[in-house]
Amino acid sequence: MEQLEAIWYFFQNEILGMGWLSRLMTALVAKLGLDPGSRLGGSVQFFLYDTIKIMVLLGCLIFLISYIQSFFPPERTRRILGRFHGLGANCLAALLGTVTPFCSCSSIPLFMGFTAAGLPLGVTFSFLISSPMVDLGSLVLLMGVFGWKVAVVYVVFGLIVAVAGGTLIEALHLDNQVEAYIRGGKVLDQPQKTLTVRDRLAYAWEQVVSTAKKVFPYVLVGVGIGAIIHNWIPADYVVALLGSSNPFGVILATLVGVPMYADIFGTIPIAEALLAKGALLGVVLSFMMGVTTLSLPSLILLRKAVKPKLLGIFIAICTAGIILVGYFFNALQPLLV
Repeated sequence: MEQLEAIWYFFQNEILGMGWLSRLMTALVAKLGLDPGSRLGGSVQFFLYDTIKIMVLLGCLIFLISYIQSFFPPERTRRILGRFHGLGANCLAALLGTVTPFCSCSSIPLFMGFTAAGLPLGVTFSFLISSPMVDLGSLVLLMGVFGWKVAVVYVVFGLIVAVAGGTLIEALHLDNQVEAYIRGGKVLDQPQKTLTVRDRLAYAWEQVVSTAKKVFPYVLVGVGIGAIIHNWIPADYVVALLGSSNPFGVILATLVGVPMYADIFGTIPIAEALLAKGALLGVVLSFMMGVTTLSLPSLILLRKAVKPKLLGIFIAICTAGIILVGYFFNALQPLLV
């Protein structure tokens, strides 16, 4: 048992958490003449370590996930979802969302295509909520930063929000709230060509390069903000605003996250820094969910496909779900961290 724990500790801290890289960056900062224990030196160390760690993990994860994704082109996904009905279809849509694009803006075109193809509205919304909020990449990255318990519970609750949100939207019978050009659209039922292993590898690499180019600026911004929080903002301020003394911390974090635009790779370093400063776990995870699921650009894009009433209901359901999950995580924090 002790050997298994040692192996897991090594995997989580040295492989996923890249502890070796943290020590290497600490030595590099010292070589540059900066004290890693000072604010400036600590900020430089945090920035270099987190940027490299996230981009390396990102490249590996996207390559693997994109290879898996090559087996699920939109038409095949539509066929799979079309075979199921009711709660089972919502669950499957939420699960399929875990192997699709990493940000909400990338998910919306797929949502439009599925809706135009005649899939139930609740099913397509379960997919839309799950896709940016929960993915295999977030599971692995969260394991490296917060540990496996937090990562698994985050994914489970993200899927619950996606399934519950889609089920509620389906129960409200809001099909008439989808724009006419979407409801009247047609999807060509064309056979998918068979891809070779070489084709899939080439596709996976293309996705790595494409996604890295799009994500890198947000990672830099996120890590930069995280470095400032981690080394320049006093812990007392963070605890007072986002700690247990503020019962509205989850609501505040969710509302602050909504106007921002980033994916989970850009929000993790901010969440990591906030947690280290004393913010509650539910608060930082609510912030992450708010940013990835309800970013302002994605809502503007979604408005092109649905009418204001449905858009408002979608925002209300996601916001309420994220806030509930945040408070639940706060209650579970002693067991998870």
